[in-house]
Amino acid sequence: MKKPVPQKKPVPHDKYFLRSIHQEIDLYDRKIAYLDKYEQFASSGDREGAENKLLAKRASLAETARQLVADGVEFNAADLPRSFRASAATSAAG
Repeated sequence: MKKPVPQKKPVPHDKYFLRSIHQEIDLYDRKIAYLDKYEQFASSGDREGAENKLLAKRASLAETARQLVADGVEFNAADLPRSFRASAATSAAG
């Protein structure tokens, strides 16, 4: 007889999870800025490949964060990544 495989507990999608996603997005923003400013590459294709990889990961996190906000998860505006604050300020001013 096989033992039943225990199911993974679902990750709670609450304000603390959203805050950690915002922190990860901010980390990727800083990694991308560092890559643009300081990182040396053998060719422009290598640079674009590394940048696209970081941008893809960041886009995935950003989509998850936007979905959580759309689902009504609370968040503190101070916890938003800097890139989100800049876009929120321009949309609020317009």
